[in-house]
Parts: sequence; C-alpha cells; structure tokens
Amino acid sequence: MRPSHLILAASLAIAFNAQAQAQAQQAAPAVATTAGTLVIVPAYGEVKHANDEATVTFSVEEQDKDRAAAQARVNQKMKQGTDIVRREDPHAELKTVNYYSYPVYPEVQENPPRPLANQAARRVPIGWRVGQYLEVRTRSLDSLPKTAAAAQKVLGITNIDYHLSPELTRKLDDERIAATYRNLNERITSIARAMGRNVNDAVIDTVDFEGSGHYAGGPEMAAAPMAMMRGKRADMAETPEPSFEPGETRLEMRLVGKVKFK
Repeated sequence: MRPSHLILAASLAIAFNAQAQAQAQQAAPAVATTAGTLVIVPAYGEVKHANDEATVTFSVEEQDKDRAAAQARVNQKMKQGTDIVRREDPHAELKTVNYYSYPVYPEVQENPPRPLANQAARRVPIGWRVGQYLEVRTRSLDSLPKTAAAAQKVLGITNIDYHLSPELTRKLDDERIAATYRNLNERITSIARAMGRNVNDAVIDTVDFEGSGHYAGGPEMAAAPMAMMRGKRADMAETPEPSFEPGETRLEMRLVGKVKFK
C-alpha cells in the first residue's frame, strides 16, 4: 500500500474513533454526584394485638311529672345495677358519671304562631327527665357477656370500647419501635441502591421518633376499634347474653431520619 493511502486510512480511523466517542458521550446521561448528600427518610412501623380490656358504659333514664320520683327511681336502679356488676365482676373498676336532670316541655303547635316572648312565658314543664351513667372497666372479657346480660335487667348499654391495657401497651411499644427502626434501615438501603451508592457510605445523622412535623407529613395515628351498642333500658325479666367481639388494636409509629452520604 502506498504511503499516501496509509496516511489516509489512519486519518479516517482517527476521525471514526473520535466521532464514536462523541456519540457515546452524548448518549450517556449525566450522573449527579451524591457525595455529601443529605437525605430525609420517613419510616413507618406497626404492631397488632388482641384487645385485653374493655370499658362498658351503662345508663338509666326515667321520666316523671314529679322530679323527685324520677330521681328516686334512677338512684334505685343505678344502685341495683352497680351491685349486679360488682357481684358478677368483682375485679372491675366502676365509676358513675353524668348525672342529669332537665324539664320536659309539651310541643307547641299554634297557627298563627305566638311571639317568642309569649311562648317562653306560657311554657310549663309537663315532666322531668333524669338519668345517670355507669362506666365499667374490666379485663374479664370472657365473662363480659354474662355480666352485661345481668346488668341489663335494670340498666341499658350505651357504649362498649375495647382497647389495650396500659401494661400491654407499654410492652408492645418495644416491638413498635423496633419495627419502625427496621423499616428505616430498609428504606435507606433502597435509597442507596437507587443512587448507585454503597449503603455503608450512609451515616444516620438524626432520628425523629415523633415524626412531629419538621419532616413528616402528619401526626402519628393510632387505631383503636370501638364497638357501639345503643338500646332501651331492659326490665327485670331475664335478658339474653349479648354477643361481643373484642377485636384487636393496631399501634402505629412514624419516624423521620436524616441520612448523609459520605
């Protein structure tokens, strides 16, 4: 091959390689450096456990033209109901709350209606409504239907709230913290992989277990299931045992970590 041809071939090869390198540089996306990057990482954890405690609210209400007569019946039935609950569940904690008494007025239907001032002057109560509530806190969940049926002979059930006892809640808190911190490390590993970094280069700078708003999107939420029952006061006849399902409670925790890459 002639020298001129060799020179031409070498020039073409150099030009081709330069063009190929330029095209490769244009095709490859630019990658931002992550050295010293500070990453805010939210994490979440939860534990579930069957409820071991319940608060049952019983109530009694009476209406009579004589307020004293209504109050006497309420006092008597509340005492009877309290004695029944204490007998059926000796370990329960009892608390009487919300004693109320107010007048009952007749419905006024006049055509044309009288002025409001005249209506107020002519309103005379036709009776009195008196009532009281009894809160029962118990951990005897197996015998609760029997206790409720016995108390319903004189009291009505207004509300049932199943929840975790304070002792069990404190015990589960260790598991909740561990689950949340484990989730933080899992997310840091995923973030490091997405950034093309080694997770060993990540250093946890700050951990906010409250997730209180500096970095998190909202407050911690805790779900506690509640069973509601409303019914009329039962008489002294035998009352069938109600069906109760304690269910379970979910304890949640949110944390936010500040992670810095070397």
